[in-house]
Amino acid sequence: MATGSDRVAVELCKGINGLDKVVLRESRGSSVEVYLYGGQVTSWKNDHGEELLFVSSKAIFKPPKAIRGGIPICFPQFGSHGGLEQHGFARNRVWSIDTDPPPFPTVSSNKAFIDLILKPTEEDMKIWPHSFEFRLRVALGPGGDLMLTSRIRNTNADGKPFSFTFAYHTYFSVSDISEVRVEGLETLDYLDNLQSKERFTEQGDAITFESEIDKIYLSTPTKIAILDHEKKRTLFYARMDCQMLAKAMADFGDDEYKHMLCVEAAAVEKPITLKPGEEWRGRLELSAVPSSYCSGQLDPRKYALLENTL
Repeated sequence: MATGSDRVAVELCKGINGLDKVVLRESRGSSVEVYLYGGQVTSWKNDHGEELLFVSSKAIFKPPKAIRGGIPICFPQFGSHGGLEQHGFARNRVWSIDTDPPPFPTVSSNKAFIDLILKPTEEDMKIWPHSFEFRLRVALGPGGDLMLTSRIRNTNADGKPFSFTFAYHTYFSVSDISEVRVEGLETLDYLDNLQSKERFTEQGDAITFESEIDKIYLSTPTKIAILDHEKKRTLFYARMDCQMLAKAMADFGDDEYKHMLCVEAAAVEKPITLKPGEEWRGRLELSAVPSSYCSGQLDPRKYALLENTL
């Protein structure tokens, strides 16, 4: 945790229903809120105070219910791809602040960051009998960029490997889903979850949303752009070297589904396997800019990277 002169940038306080949360602030005015419950980012605001993430008005900030919105972490299972509860248990556990984390493989002069850690409880071991350490760094960059770095290590003492699926289940706040387009996924193959995971090739210049969509894109690029015409801003999404999921859902009340979009970096099709002592790393970076960005001109050199290594 940041100390000394960095304390202005990092604040531990109480959130909804008395749950512990960490607030990160950047000098120009941007901010991030992270709940220890779920290790979950629930707010990301730009330097104008505009909220960039979506949290449902029906979200229940009370264990064991998962918080609906923000950036839930799906581990060790994404969706129903396994025998555990939907999206695994990491989003339903209380994480701890990691006061002595190992060096992170990121170049960071950021004062606004927090390190969290999750280890399995005895109850977790009963439903998923593997020992692990999941370290998460949430950082707010000088320009208001949001960065999440995950490090998952197999600490099994019995010599056994384990496999898992994973996702940053990001809910973006949008003006109206009909005014949004996603670029960077053109001509890619995808599995359509609404058609029994049948494989198709994306045909359009961009993805638009006229009805419910639930797709898993394969071999995706390292970054995509989400253009919100009404809010006149563009969100850039740099992600892991794994599948990208785009989803517009209709299971929110009061027409809330019109104002949110899920775009998730996920390792789903091919689970990640770690031998004891091995570590997997994934880094997600989000940035928001006014829509001076020209549609169709996504520059892969301009925006952040993401790593996926053992």
